[in-house]
Amino acid sequence: MAGKVISLKTTQEWEEQLQMGKEPQKLVVIDFSATWCGPCRLMSPVLDELAGQHPQVTFLKVDVDDLRSVAQQWGVEAMPTFVVMKEGKVVERFSGADKDKLIQLVTKHLNQ
Repeated sequence: MAGKVISLKTTQEWEEQLQMGKEPQKLVVIDFSATWCGPCRLMSPVLDELAGQHPQVTFLKVDVDDLRSVAQQWGVEAMPTFVVMKEGKVVERFSGADKDKLIQLVTKHLNQ
C-alpha cells in the first residue's frame, strides 16, 4: 500500500494502522475529513500527491461520518483536521485546507 492514501472504514483497521505507526522512525499523516466537506475535497489530491512522493510515510484518511467514535476520541471538531504522528506520538495537528502547511510538516518530520 506504500505510495497511496489508505481509507479506513472500521475501528479495527484504525487500531491496526495506529499499531504499525509505532515502528521506529515511522511517520503517519492522518486526514480526518468528510465526503460533504468542500475543503476536504480540495486537499484530497494534495494528500494523494504527497503519498506518491513519500512512499515511506503512511497516509490515512478517516471519514468522520464512517468512524464517528474515532473522530470524537481524537477531538476532531473541524474538517479537514490533519494529525502528524512519529513513532506513535502526535507531533503536529492542525485544521483547515492549508496545502503549504501540510507539505511543510511532512517534510519537516521526515527530516528529523
